[in-house]
Amino acid sequence: MTNPSFFNEILVWPITNLLVAIYHVLNFIHLPYALGFSIIVLTIVIRIILYPLTNSQLKASKKMQELNPHISKLKEKHKNDAKTLQQETMKLYKEHGVNPAAGCLPVLVQLPIIWGLYSVLQQIVKPDSLTVLKNINQIVYFSGLKLAHVWDPSFFGLPLGQNPAQLMKTLGVLVLLVPVITAVLQYIQSKMMFVVLPKKEGDVKKDDFATTFQTQSMYIFPIMIGFFSYTFPIGLSLYWNTFTIFGIIQQYKISGLGGLASWKEKIYGKK
Repeated sequence: MTNPSFFNEILVWPITNLLVAIYHVLNFIHLPYALGFSIIVLTIVIRIILYPLTNSQLKASKKMQELNPHISKLKEKHKNDAKTLQQETMKLYKEHGVNPAAGCLPVLVQLPIIWGLYSVLQQIVKPDSLTVLKNINQIVYFSGLKLAHVWDPSFFGLPLGQNPAQLMKTLGVLVLLVPVITAVLQYIQSKMMFVVLPKKEGDVKKDDFATTFQTQSMYIFPIMIGFFSYTFPIGLSLYWNTFTIFGIIQQYKISGLGGLASWKEKIYGKK
């Protein structure tokens, strides 16, 4: 934080000031574990700001998945004619009002904001609380936002600046619940992103590379996130899990249970 940069000035510092302002409010009402809850509130605020962009991205992704069976048929029909395949594919997109690039722009806009929030959290959950206090007080916009003392770096007994790998020695295997919960939440969100399409009689299931890759990613990505959560500070996992839960709710509003519908059928049976 002591080395000014364009990225810091337009993202990291504003987000830090917002976090400190939230912390002061929660601390004023004597909410315990104010720092941890400040991270949660800040994450929700960021998600609300990004809501319209994320909505656009999710809707575009849903439409693209719904067209996958039609695209697969075109690929089979024009497998030896790349030019015709491209023309027919673009025609299909136009007929259904789908822009293949529609889901890319929102992601590109979101990434810097998400990375800025991540950078802030890396700074505030450092074990050296006195250094954190000094650095934050150097960049707050108003004197009223300055911290008079070091904040409590724990959340329900878990130190936000330490990771599960470090805490295994003192808390035992129970701390593994953090990466496990993180991985499970990520898997649920990934599973929900699959659009369940009605099967037609005579359809032959034939997955293309994109579908296979997406299916594999649904398992690989949560495992990777769970591993990162094992090695990253608890504060970052708190942010990521809040981010994911909000994403699950938003995903449900767009496409319902999605791929989780099969779980519901197994538990409650088909209706």
